[in-house]
Amino acid sequence: MALFGQKKRLGDQLVDAGLISQEQLEKALEEQKNTKQKLGETIMGMGLISEADFATFMHRTQGFELATDDDLKEYDPKAIETVGDDLVKKYEVIPFGFESITEIKVAMSDPMNLAIIDDITMRTGLEVIPYYAPLKMISVYLGKMYGKQETSDAAKQFEEEHAEEYAGLEEKEEDTAIGDSPIVKIVRSMIQQAVREGASDIHIEPLEHSVRIRNRVDGMLQEDATYSTNMLQAMTARIKIISGLDISEKRKPQDGRLTYVVDGVEFDVRVSVLPTVYGEKTVMRLTKKQGLTQEKKYLGLYPDDEQKLDNIMNNPHGIILVTGPTGSGKSTTCYTVLNELNRPEVNIITVEDPVEANIAGINQVQVNVKAGLTFASALRSILRQDPDIIMIGEIRDGETAQIAVQASITGHLVISTLHTNSTAASVTRLIDMGVEAYMIGDAVVGIIAQRLVRRLCNDCKVPHKATPQELVLLGEPEDADITVYEPGGCEKCGNGYKGRKAIYEIMPISVGIRRILHQTVTAETIENQAVSEGMNTLRMSGARNVKEGTTSIAEMIRVAYDMDAQAEANKVVGGEQAEEEAQN
Repeated sequence: MALFGQKKRLGDQLVDAGLISQEQLEKALEEQKNTKQKLGETIMGMGLISEADFATFMHRTQGFELATDDDLKEYDPKAIETVGDDLVKKYEVIPFGFESITEIKVAMSDPMNLAIIDDITMRTGLEVIPYYAPLKMISVYLGKMYGKQETSDAAKQFEEEHAEEYAGLEEKEEDTAIGDSPIVKIVRSMIQQAVREGASDIHIEPLEHSVRIRNRVDGMLQEDATYSTNMLQAMTARIKIISGLDISEKRKPQDGRLTYVVDGVEFDVRVSVLPTVYGEKTVMRLTKKQGLTQEKKYLGLYPDDEQKLDNIMNNPHGIILVTGPTGSGKSTTCYTVLNELNRPEVNIITVEDPVEANIAGINQVQVNVKAGLTFASALRSILRQDPDIIMIGEIRDGETAQIAVQASITGHLVISTLHTNSTAASVTRLIDMGVEAYMIGDAVVGIIAQRLVRRLCNDCKVPHKATPQELVLLGEPEDADITVYEPGGCEKCGNGYKGRKAIYEIMPISVGIRRILHQTVTAETIENQAVSEGMNTLRMSGARNVKEGTTSIAEMIRVAYDMDAQAEANKVVGGEQAEEEAQN
């Protein structure tokens, strides 16, 4: 299939350039049938090629100039006005400037689409100079240009009408007029804006005199909009409809899910509705479906940690535990490991609550407590299905832990998650659940603890020489000459951070650790043994990223230290000044 009208198909050109393999091309062509996207966008969406590499390919091979962030951020409003908002939105292009009085520069994700170019030429009477830009980049800027205004206009329109008219949307769901109703536009725009900002969660919170919308971006909540209280019922009703919830039930918590496509990328949206004193609060968790099934190289592991993970995964049986708080990327790591182990000759079965991503070739079971299908009961049935590899979404109780241990000892590889703070603490947690320490030594083959730290924005991070106190936290000598960075703040990032990166603590269960598990067990003893064998703790991984300029010391302390350790670390960094501020 030719994407840009070339004699040789785009996919074949990418294969010839060595950017993807023939097998990956065939998978992308199959996926394209479902996404209905252009092939290039599908390949990037699957993580087979980065946006930067594809842009370089378009420039070198196809000869197009590349539109940069600065080009789109500093666009000429006259160029937009000349083309017209209707064509800009219809074709998802950004006219960002003029080359001359007869030429207009237009950023396009499909710069060889002659139909679009002809329409713009007929409208403007100018020659179009097409620039390539990824659709995702264009969508982000279009969202900034029009998203807030469209939402604001829809909110004003809603205010002029009666909220009760929209409380009964379920009866008109198929009515075409509903698709253009203000509340539908608001919910749609809310999800689109959150995706384009890189948010993981949307919070719709009823307050006493208003409704507050907050998005969690890079792990931190930030306010996005506020609306009048009379819009809450209609917004909640609309979300309940599209996520399959009971619109008439307002006294009990409800959970649902839906699939939403934004800019050609499919997202799984998990919805939770909770009654509060001022009305129902709704939280929507956004997960890119392709994002969970990425290749191992995208986890961001250092070579030594990647080798440890490979060694753990190569075990024919045993338990691999992934630990960390909610939102630390455990599901991504589990799915990535499953993806690596997924081969035609092995039978993989998962039991999850909920199933977060569908993986071809893997049998996935959804927990249903009401029907009596719990983790424990599902595991018993799974063991009769001749599995080689089992993934348990989470070990929540002693019964599930005992079955997992028995499954691993009888020749199965088991992958699961725990909510603990470190690798060593995971062992003591299993003991608290009733698993004998010596059984853990025989069953568990490796534990991975992880966190997500915010990346410093490369455009505005501020360097300074590490102080003696900061060197202590980094585990360096007091006279070491090390440059560290602090967040600045610019238009691209807003607060000095842009994106996140995982830090890992990977502990293979060695002979030395097994020996400890047959004696008196404490988390500290296990951690000391693992460190002596070469394990990097979360603090060590955080310090490594600080020294590389990836994140800041404050972010390292926030993510890799517990509450007591955070207080001590902040005293070390801030000295007497920090203590005085704490007292005040």
